[in-house]
Amino acid sequence: MTLEAYARARVAFRAKVIEHKKARTVALGDHITLIFEDELTMRYQIQEMLRVEKIFEESGIQNELDAYNPMVPDGSNWKATMMIEYPDVAERQRMLARLMGVEDRVWIRVTGFSPVFAIADEDLDRSTDEKTSAVHFLRFELSDDMKRALASAGAGVTLAAGVDHPQYRVSLDPVPSSTVAALLRDLS
Repeated sequence: MTLEAYARARVAFRAKVIEHKKARTVALGDHITLIFEDELTMRYQIQEMLRVEKIFEESGIQNELDAYNPMVPDGSNWKATMMIEYPDVAERQRMLARLMGVEDRVWIRVTGFSPVFAIADEDLDRSTDEKTSAVHFLRFELSDDMKRALASAGAGVTLAAGVDHPQYRVSLDPVPSSTVAALLRDLS
């Protein structure tokens, strides 16, 4: 949308995206949240960036599209923004140092299959030698058999998610059915 059209539609569009994200958000314990992205969530992110940066020229718009389009699932995967959240600043800094590499230890598992660990931060490394970042971008690649099993939803097939890091171990089994239903749309 143009900046003017977006200004008119922003309140309603934002409300739609917030509601849409509810089924796409997975809390892994108290401190890690995954937001599974899709075309709508990325469209919102791009529109917000264009608005904040007052970008209206074609080249600037294309730069934003190029930056965010890789976060849209392509039918064989899920893509998520992972946030590590500690309200207290000192605790957050201490835990980000202890959680180095956590982005590579996040997994999903379809019943009957081995866990699929995230491929993290393909665009750039977000960690330093001292700490991990509070935000990471993850990709989970699913096999055709996993997609079929989830789509059939028969024989007790569920989706689980978790983190297997020495300083943070947690699993959610099963992931709520409303989330699985939302994510299944990304696999078509």
